Amino acid sequence: MRLIHTCYRITDPERSVAFYEALGLEKRREMPIRDEAVNIFMGVPGEALPELELTYNHGVDSYEPGTAYGHVALAVDDLDRTLEQLKGMGIEPERPPYQLREGGSRLCFVRDPDDYRIELLEPGS
Repeated sequence: MRLIHTCYRITDPERSVAFYEALGLEKRREMPIRDEAVNIFMGVPGEALPELELTYNHGVDSYEPGTAYGHVALAVDDLDRTLEQLKGMGIEPERPPYQLREGGSRLCFVRDPDDYRIELLEPGS
């Protein structure tokens, strides 16, 4: 068994693709679903799987984020540099980076255009 993708619904494909490209993912392909929706697949450059599937349903302009949804986590090499680049694009963390335990990974969360939480994690020693 292997994880192939995570999916959630979005309200503005251009804004969502730009957000995830700012985080370092690349847009791989779009898959129309008749005239109802379009799936947009994003992934880490150089890695085939897993992917993030963003589903845009035509004519739907809002969703209530699910109460059971946690977050999507992305590993970054340099959290401070990543946050500085994101700040230049108007993306701010919920709070400054922190560690759960000494020597552990540094992390923080940002929110995508549809208010979903994205964890940015810099692996610890």
